[in-house]
Amino acid sequence: MRVLVVEDDDGIAEGLRAHLRQQGCAVDRCATLAQGWAALQAEAFDLLLLDLGLPDGDGSTLLQRLRRSPPGGLPDPQLPVLVMTARDAVAARIAALDLGADDYVTKPFDRDELAARMRALRRRAAGRALPGLHIGDTVLEPATRTAQRAGRPVELSAREFDVLLALAEVRPRVLSRQQLEARLYDWDSGPDSNAIEVHVHRLRRKLGEGVIRTLRGVGYFVPAE
Repeated sequence: MRVLVVEDDDGIAEGLRAHLRQQGCAVDRCATLAQGWAALQAEAFDLLLLDLGLPDGDGSTLLQRLRRSPPGGLPDPQLPVLVMTARDAVAARIAALDLGADDYVTKPFDRDELAARMRALRRRAAGRALPGLHIGDTVLEPATRTAQRAGRPVELSAREFDVLLALAEVRPRVLSRQQLEARLYDWDSGPDSNAIEVHVHRLRRKLGEGVIRTLRGVGYFVPAE
């Protein structure tokens, strides 16, 4: 999951980024409204974590601007937004939700609960109710980052899990190598030139050749059930 954090508090932002990276997220951080809007125009994200009290204005301004964006481009007006703020009044929560926020947490928050809320938003965006993803006889559990095949645990590296999850979440859509890299790597990291190909090869070896298909010259996809 590629996440944009718009948060001006360095301690909160860095602690959150470290925790979410352990959860398998690629996390980018901006400290102002202007930086956040520029990032949304330049990159495709899966989720936005948005503070309201920012140095150059109220985060609700960015939320409104995002929701009013034209469809089909960047920024994506359908991008799930989770507001995280110190404003704990009921009126503030109602206002943010009515402006288009998908969820709202108040500081201080539990990072594990925040991660669970993020996974729930991803399921909702994908039209799924159940937490596990089934690919043939393979089951992925995003909450625990574990995989089973035919009821038996399968050891996947963190990056192998991320590649398969990214493809499974959008099945049967094809993702190019560049699109996969954009979903899996943030501004501070980058893949080796053939990293995606290596991960796909290892996943096929562990889970079977049919788990990920190749559309020659285009990219990779997980077949529909």
